[in-house]
Amino acid sequence: MAETKTFEDLSALKDSEAAAAPVHAKKVDAQGRAYATGKRKNAVARVWIKPGAGKIVVNTKDFSQYFARPVLQMLLKQPLQAANRLDQFDIMATVTGGGLSGQAGAVRHGISKALTYFEPELRPVLKKGGFLTRDSRVVERKKYGRVKARRSFQFSKR
Repeated sequence: MAETKTFEDLSALKDSEAAAAPVHAKKVDAQGRAYATGKRKNAVARVWIKPGAGKIVVNTKDFSQYFARPVLQMLLKQPLQAANRLDQFDIMATVTGGGLSGQAGAVRHGISKALTYFEPELRPVLKKGGFLTRDSRVVERKKYGRVKARRSFQFSKR
C-alpha cells in the first residue's frame, strides 16, 4: 500500500516542482540573429530578427509593399508593440503557402517566437497577448460523395 502523506510532505513536493520550472535560454546564431518558424493555415514563415532600426522585409520586399492592406501590416507589428520593441529589431522573413491573411498570421507567429528566443524575458508578455499560440485551424478536406467538405449534392425529387 502507498504510505500516507501529510500536508507538509505535499507542500515540500510542490516547492521542489516549482524549482524545476523550465528556464528559457537565449538562442542566437553566429551572426547575432534569432530564428523561428511561424505557421498559420497553410502558410509557413521563416523569420530572422537582429538588432537594428526596425526594418521589416518579407520575401525581399518591404512589408508595406508585400502586405498592402493596413490590417495585415498592423497584424505584423502587434508582437513588437506588445513588447515595446517597435524600432529596435530588423526582421527578415520568407513566407510560402496560403493566402495573404494566413501569411501575415504566420509571420506574426514567427516574429513572436523569434523575440522570445532573442529575449527570453519577453515570453510572459507575448504569451499573455496570445502571440505564441499557433492558430491550428486549417481547411477541412473534401470528402467523396460531397460537393465540398460537408455540402451535399442538390436533391431532386424527379
